[in-house]
Amino acid sequence: MIPVAPLSLQPARWQDQWRDAVRDQAELLSLLGLESLAARLSPDAMAQFPLRVPRAFIARMRHGDANDPLLRQVLPLDDEDRIAAGFTLDAVGDGAAKAADGVIRKYRGRALLITTGSCAVNCRYCFRRHFPYADETAARGDWAEAVAAIAADTSIDEVLLSGGDPLSLSTPKLADLTRQLAGIPHLKRLRIHSRLPIVLPARIDDAFMEWMSGLPWPATFVIHANHAHEFDEDVDAALARLRDAGATLLNQAVLLRGVNDSVDALAALSERGFEAGVLPYYLHQLDRVQGAAHFEVDDTTAIALHQGLAARLSGYLVPRLVREVAGDPGKRPL
Repeated sequence: MIPVAPLSLQPARWQDQWRDAVRDQAELLSLLGLESLAARLSPDAMAQFPLRVPRAFIARMRHGDANDPLLRQVLPLDDEDRIAAGFTLDAVGDGAAKAADGVIRKYRGRALLITTGSCAVNCRYCFRRHFPYADETAARGDWAEAVAAIAADTSIDEVLLSGGDPLSLSTPKLADLTRQLAGIPHLKRLRIHSRLPIVLPARIDDAFMEWMSGLPWPATFVIHANHAHEFDEDVDAALARLRDAGATLLNQAVLLRGVNDSVDALAALSERGFEAGVLPYYLHQLDRVQGAAHFEVDDTTAIALHQGLAARLSGYLVPRLVREVAGDPGKRPL
């Protein structure tokens, strides 16, 4: 077995772990014994979309393995410099779906809030890596415009907290938002999309759990893990706390070349997630955002992989293979 990266004991508080994240490419490669990869790093990609990765996530990477599937998701390589036809700055049509500052309306009955532009980890395939967060977050004006837009549309019965990552916000900031949303009578459900329970499980602390337990709606937590190695005991404990608070746990994964583009990897992801109490939800085809073309898996291969997964696993362990297409009224099944 290849040992994981040798890292010092992590600070207990999630805020301290956040501040202690690795932002220097040379440090990351040194921690993993991969200094030889330095020639493949892209200064342009780093300048456009900086490296950020918590040490808790680095600790799950395999020391000395240049093809580690977790490392591949966060390392700014020169592959990102390639201009590919069909890859754009706004791959899923967020701009056209804006309903108010930080409010995106694409699907009937649902409103998505861009709560913040911050995230604990910068994934290189992120479909919002070019999003104008400085101008488009729901938190501007203490949520006033976003909450007013949702209150004015009685067809909205579910709010999705997204970003960036909503758990990047302090718990008091989240509580302020949900207090305001609680005054809207037509809201029935809250959905939280977050990668932090995976990459920074310390975020699920006592204060967060107190907030979760007091929510007036059923909460669905959609986490984001792409590989079985992203789970460890700390992640399991964080997810168990969310389940104990009554949250429904689902996983969204992205099909990524060199990360999870095999039946074995996808099956291991579904099974490991289920061990942690998480049901597979979506397996997304890559959103064609500029800088991420090297991660793309063609549709023919994707469908074959999904069929192989369905032949191997029980139905409830098979995520839906989908693509998001700008202007569509829902995810498009493949």
